[in-house]
Amino acid sequence: MVGNYRPNAMSQGYAIELYFDPALENQVLKAWNVLARRQISTQLIEIESRLHITLFSSPLIEPAKLENIVKSFAGKQEPLPLSFSSIGSLPNDKNVLFLAPTPTLSLLQFHSQLFDALKKEGIEIGEEYRSDSWIPHCPVAQEVPMIRMGEAFSVLRDLKLHVTGYAMVIGLVEFSLVRELFSFVLSNTVEA
Repeated sequence: MVGNYRPNAMSQGYAIELYFDPALENQVLKAWNVLARRQISTQLIEIESRLHITLFSSPLIEPAKLENIVKSFAGKQEPLPLSFSSIGSLPNDKNVLFLAPTPTLSLLQFHSQLFDALKKEGIEIGEEYRSDSWIPHCPVAQEVPMIRMGEAFSVLRDLKLHVTGYAMVIGLVEFSLVRELFSFVLSNTVEA
C-alpha cells in the first residue's frame, strides 16, 4: 500500500479501516456519485469499496491474529467525532483524491492507541502508518486521469464538503477486491 490507500488491482493484503455513521457516509457518498456521473472516477464503486479511513495495512498479516486485537480495541473506544475539512491528493501514481478529516487530538490518539495495541502483539507497522507519518484521509476517487485532475478538484471544492459525523465501526478488509472479514462497533463496553 502506498500512502494509506489500497493499491492497484494487482496488489493484495489486509487493511484495518474506520467506517462512518450513516449520515456522514451519505454526505461523503455525494462526492463519489458526482465524480462517477461525470465519468471522472468510478474505481471505488467498481471494487465495492466502503467509505473509510485506513488505519493500518499490510500485505502479510494473519487475519485471525488481528481479530482479537481489533475486537478488544473497539470495545474500549467510543464513537469518534470526525470533520472532513479539506481535499487533497497523494504524491503517487495512483491519482487518488481524498477528503481529509481535521487531525483532532482524539483522532490522533485513537490511531496511536491502535498502533500501540498492534505493536504490543508484535505486528510490524509500515512507515506510512506510524503515528508520526500517518496521513488520515478518506479516498473519494482513484485512478483519476491526469488531464481531469483539475476538474475533479474543482468538483470536490464546489460540493463544499465540510461535513461532520462519527466513526462508528472498525473492521478488517482483504483487498485487492474488497471483502470485509470482520468489523466491530466502537462501544467502550469493557469494564475497568
